[in-house]
Amino acid sequence: MKLRPIDNPPNPYLSEHAEWLEPPPPARVEVFEETTNSILSRNDSPDLPHTWSVNPYRGCLHACSYCYARRLHEYLGYGAGTDFDTKLVVKPDAPRLLRNALTAPKWKREAVHFSGATDCYQPLEATYQLTRACLEVCLDLGNPACIVTKSCLVIRDVDLLAELNRVAAARVQISIPFADAKTSRLMEPQAALPERRFEAVRRLRAKGVPVGVLMAPIIPGLNDRDIPRIVEKAAAAGAQGVSYSPLRLPGNVAGVFVKRLGETMPLRANRVLSRIRDIHGGGLNDPRFGERFSGHGPYWDSIRGLFEVSLAQHGFGKGGLSPCVDCLANRVPDSTGGKTERTGEQLKFDFEQ
Repeated sequence: MKLRPIDNPPNPYLSEHAEWLEPPPPARVEVFEETTNSILSRNDSPDLPHTWSVNPYRGCLHACSYCYARRLHEYLGYGAGTDFDTKLVVKPDAPRLLRNALTAPKWKREAVHFSGATDCYQPLEATYQLTRACLEVCLDLGNPACIVTKSCLVIRDVDLLAELNRVAAARVQISIPFADAKTSRLMEPQAALPERRFEAVRRLRAKGVPVGVLMAPIIPGLNDRDIPRIVEKAAAAGAQGVSYSPLRLPGNVAGVFVKRLGETMPLRANRVLSRIRDIHGGGLNDPRFGERFSGHGPYWDSIRGLFEVSLAQHGFGKGGLSPCVDCLANRVPDSTGGKTERTGEQLKFDFEQ
């Protein structure tokens, strides 16, 4: 594992910012344990397909340059750059707090989403096993759970997930935005390689766990050409759906991504940034509620068309439907067979098996 030198954009929530007079030293991994009174976060954004999320960790060793959650690290007084990759926060009381929340009299057995602000199966999970312990709470109480990860560690818990799906509901979505291992290493340097993630899909499906592939983010001019290969590989691995969403770069995440792109792909950087602006009305991000996970314009229309053609070729439903993510959250049985639909490119889901 090779860590980058310390490099963080100025934190807008801090009144002071230090600059290095000499070249910054290499970042080193630090783990902090956090004491908190609650573990469930309520989401009321119209852009998100889930209501409740659980984050046993904050920060992520995968070091994905595009991760929107980098901005959340600034709320902790850290930076959105290498601090997010190396100053990792652990919540050891997460399983106990989750049990307290799910046994509260007002709890309605809604699905909980792992995680939202980090990857719940990042390398720390191999040691702390907080995600597994939280899933055991869900199994014990018969509460549905949904997982999004780009880690192969999820297959460690395949039997647990299969049993949870039997007694309640469990859904896993494996994030695979790149078909090419080299590009993946440049943009998400410490995440599992794409082929290993497809193998995780196969292993989970072999045990009957509902699995979809999430191609997110789609970075115009960089990985949109990977769409046909990813959809083909997802179908071959047994995924039940493929969904997608465009890159979004809130706050200082834009600076981290632009710098990494320029360092790793100097000849392609300007073209990629131009395409990103094409789908976001001239900017690198559209912060408006209801639009944050959407793209617009002719170039995005071409991406959408390519995606839908690829889905049809491999027997997937139109629109990137996936049985994952939303799980049973806010689902009210009706005459349509339990389907629900929300706005946004990534937010249409089909719950029929």
